[in-house]
Amino acid sequence: MIKQRTIHNSISATGVGLHSGEHVFMRLLPAPPNNGIVFRRIDVDPVVSIPAMAKNVTNTMMSTTLGKDGCTVSTVEHLISALAGMGIDNIYVDLDHSEIPIMDGSAWPFIFLIQSAGIREQNANKKFMCITKTISVQQDDKYASFCPSNRLEISFTINFDHPAFTEEVLSVDINFSTISFVKEICRARTFGFLKDVDKLKRQGLAKGGSIDNSIVLDTTKIVNKEIMRYKNEFVKHKILDAVGDLYLLGGTVIGKYQAYKSGHALNNNLLLKLMEHEDAWEIRTYDSYKDIPIIYSPL
Repeated sequence: MIKQRTIHNSISATGVGLHSGEHVFMRLLPAPPNNGIVFRRIDVDPVVSIPAMAKNVTNTMMSTTLGKDGCTVSTVEHLISALAGMGIDNIYVDLDHSEIPIMDGSAWPFIFLIQSAGIREQNANKKFMCITKTISVQQDDKYASFCPSNRLEISFTINFDHPAFTEEVLSVDINFSTISFVKEICRARTFGFLKDVDKLKRQGLAKGGSIDNSIVLDTTKIVNKEIMRYKNEFVKHKILDAVGDLYLLGGTVIGKYQAYKSGHALNNNLLLKLMEHEDAWEIRTYDSYKDIPIIYSPL
């Protein structure tokens, strides 16, 4: 059978929270089979554990925030996206603050941490959530949907009124695997507009944002001197976010995810609606890597 995975060794990192601007210490630790991804706020007594599940999402303004027992952990999507890309099922994430460090604004630093810690298989079957019926959500002209497929397909389109968003870079379709995620998605950075900075800071957001951890655009161009990592980096970052949001189902989806201008809120609404419709999905396991519809990195 295809087995669950955790990391082999503990590993730590420090950084700044994108929205809080606070210095954050984070440690990734191995977790037992069927544990899932669990965030632990070690700065409170007693320690509060927050499972990374769609039902625990408490806020979706500019990031995905999880909460339980009065404690929260925000901006979890980039780290969870990296865990999804590497096929990690079980892990503890210890934090001394309420936000995951933003690092360089992509999932690549978290991929590096996972690879440095090593990956090991566990004595439990890996579970996949297979979509059996189309489910969709919509808000104004934005939408997100799942429909049946024999693999995880992702199709995402964005639409911004700005000269940097040319027609050729607004849409991306990928077949998800560790290879496609690491090569084509994980280095895409978050982005924002200078005109929104003051408003965000008045709302207590983006205190740690800079051109070192995001792509910044003024009214006509990209401010960063670093060249784009991908020609369609903007939409690829939206895919990166979506991969993290979708992994809050508790495992890898087998199906097609399609989105137009979707964000964290609509993604979470889609997950909650899917969970309500038990006839729209089923849990499967696979006997061998020949049968598995997603190719993960070798151990």
